[in-house]
Amino acid sequence: MPHTAYMQRCFELALKGAGRVAPNPMVGAVLVYNDRIIGEGYHQRFGGAHAEVVAMRSVKAEDEHLIPEATMYVSLEPCSHHGKTPPCADMLVAQKVKRVVVANTDPNPVVAGRGIKKLRDAGIEVIEGVLEAEGLFLNRRFFTFHQQKRPYIILKWAQSADGFFTKDNKQQHWITGDLSRRLAHRWRAEEQAILVGYGTVMADNPQLTVRHWEPQHHPLRIVLDRNNTLPTDSKVFNDAAPTLLLSAKHRADLPVQQLIGPWQDGLPAQLFHILHERNIQSIIIEGGVATLQVFIAHGLWDEARVFTGPEHFTLGITAPILPVAPTATETIFPDRLDTYYKP
Repeated sequence: MPHTAYMQRCFELALKGAGRVAPNPMVGAVLVYNDRIIGEGYHQRFGGAHAEVVAMRSVKAEDEHLIPEATMYVSLEPCSHHGKTPPCADMLVAQKVKRVVVANTDPNPVVAGRGIKKLRDAGIEVIEGVLEAEGLFLNRRFFTFHQQKRPYIILKWAQSADGFFTKDNKQQHWITGDLSRRLAHRWRAEEQAILVGYGTVMADNPQLTVRHWEPQHHPLRIVLDRNNTLPTDSKVFNDAAPTLLLSAKHRADLPVQQLIGPWQDGLPAQLFHILHERNIQSIIIEGGVATLQVFIAHGLWDEARVFTGPEHFTLGITAPILPVAPTATETIFPDRLDTYYKP
């Protein structure tokens, strides 16, 4: 089988770690001898064994003698430093694998080619760049964080068939069906932070937690309330998940962390600098319209996921408009889901 087939299997395995390994990247590994997979694994949780180690541990006793003639396929360069686990490059050297095939070099400055160098210095053949573009997309959050020094930004909203965000009365009204709402909770579980503005909290009183998807990983809730006037019994202030409140003045009656600042035109840049310092690699922006438009106007978004429901509102608040055409369209019955990527 060609290198690409085994690398594609690495990607399939890596995706099983979505929402569980951040701020680490999703990584899959496959150990192959004579066109036969003798071991495979993926990074399953933050702080746990890396994919290469899991794959090596999965090798059956009767196949262990094949390791020195085997090829390790791994979706990201093996690490070369001591973190929560020992260096994977050292393990591969110790196991004396014949060859290592990788999709991408690790953008993390503490690795950044050192793992590949360590393998080559030990006489192990290394092949780079197999399905490189696919690997970059798989770990687009990780690469954005290290290369652009900010989280990967996802915009998400639902709109009516005639392009309205809410009805004219501004009362909460479900636009999408059950499947779409369940998918939206899966997305929350896959990201590290979720953000809404004052208006969304006042209109919908959302919890911003994961309730319709397993496992239940709750993202950090970020709330923009410039004047700090939200009711204390708002659900975003409960203890179901951590909350970070951004405001211009402090309140002693709120049991959440507060960051005080001007939070005006420079809000996106200020916010993402703070999140980068906190090692937050991805964020999903869920509204409302004014908040979404701020990020669109600043060009600070990477991906947008827009549900369009079947109902027509006729009147209401117009949904945001993106300056690009959708990259992909699919049906999540009875809704349409358009996915956009910023050029």
